[in-house]
Amino acid sequence: MMNWNTLISAKRFGLEEFHQERRENRSEFQRDYDRLVFSAPFRRLQNKTQVFPLPGSVFVHNRLTHSLEVSCVGRSLGNDVSKALIARHPELQGSYLTEIGSIVSAACLAHDLGNPPFGHSGERAISTFFSEGKGMPLKEQLTPAQWEDLTHFEGNANAFRLLTHQFAGRRKGGFVLTYSTLASIVKYPFSSSLAGKKSKFGFFITEEESFRR
Repeated sequence: MMNWNTLISAKRFGLEEFHQERRENRSEFQRDYDRLVFSAPFRRLQNKTQVFPLPGSVFVHNRLTHSLEVSCVGRSLGNDVSKALIARHPELQGSYLTEIGSIVSAACLAHDLGNPPFGHSGERAISTFFSEGKGMPLKEQLTPAQWEDLTHFEGNANAFRLLTHQFAGRRKGGFVLTYSTLASIVKYPFSSSLAGKKSKFGFFITEEESFRR
């Protein structure tokens, strides 16, 4: 039986030593959502087209508007699940179970952050650059697992990297999101080396330790 009191965690990736219960108007998971909305990578989604516009005054549906729409639907579905679970387990009324809607909405907001322009075609273009193009010489400098990541480039894995990796000049923990929000973003809980014939996987080998945490 699942223990919901431990399954949902507000601990922040990269700030584990400072983990504490906060008393704010916003929950930790709502802070995740706000942190994503005000980030540069999220704003850049407006330059990634979701559906190509037709001539005339047709509304341009880009990755930014798509992510906002998905987030709204995710929040509603998460709230419905939360209410159903609390109806079954009223003793969990004061737990994080009530935050499922906030967690899912934040995860939905971030789900496309790592996708390249042109979606799956962009993923294939990056993969082909290494498997057949000018990136081929790099194979001799990389491990087999690293090469698998590059030749099967995956936007979902790239999103997890973007959210957790300490890039040059940036703080430890990346976006420093809660464990629960990060976990809910990983749709495929395995690396490229375990994907087999599947084209999708959840994280690059460089983020394996972060995923295990």
